[in-house]
Amino acid sequence: MNRRDFVLWTTLFSGISAVNNAAAQFNFGKMLEAGKTLMDSETLSDADLQSYFDQMAADSDAKNKLATPKDAYGKRIAKLSKGLESYDGLKLDIKAYMTPEVNAFAMANGTIRVYSGLMDKFTDDEIRYVIGHEIGHVKAGHTKARIQMAMRTSALRGAASATGGKVAALAESQMGELFEQVIRAQHSQANENEADDRAMAFMKNHRYPSMACVTALEKLDAMGGGGASWLSTHPSPRERAERMRAQA
Repeated sequence: MNRRDFVLWTTLFSGISAVNNAAAQFNFGKMLEAGKTLMDSETLSDADLQSYFDQMAADSDAKNKLATPKDAYGKRIAKLSKGLESYDGLKLDIKAYMTPEVNAFAMANGTIRVYSGLMDKFTDDEIRYVIGHEIGHVKAGHTKARIQMAMRTSALRGAASATGGKVAALAESQMGELFEQVIRAQHSQANENEADDRAMAFMKNHRYPSMACVTALEKLDAMGGGGASWLSTHPSPRERAERMRAQA
């Protein structure tokens, strides 16, 4: 065992008193591996992140019905994303999900998915604001920070479950767990405001009507709760609309 592995081993087991080996069948190899995962999560390369998000995007697309180029939603999202193959150095993959939920999300690899339920409620320019807002989260590093935090949590869970033979089950559920923690979790007030500011810049850069930022948020406020991440934000959509009105 080299010095780095010894430090990881002692960190994982600090504070644990000596116990009878027959009574505690610890899998030291798995525990050590989990400790390495915890350390590695702090220094994820861009290529690592790309791989993780590519896997998450493929898994999400497999579990949801994508709008096709032949249906109304597919044609509409294709029209709205025309000329948006990339933005500020970020390659974009913008598609629609056929689901009634009023929601949208983005991943750090440029994946953006807009739900048909949101498209039913919003005008074309309001959808463009949503796309700009999601790009804003990515460009501000919010999704990158979230996956690093999620992996730290997963690493700790891996260390705990390694003693109970549950590592394989955790690995099978990791994709869904990451999606919930990285994509669907509620953003902070500062993150939402920063993404809105970047969305406003996105709208102005493309000469889209900036008031669409305001009207989209006012519609969200009128819808109330519902559980979707877009409807359960803090600050509230009304407060965000007032901020956007001042900028518009």
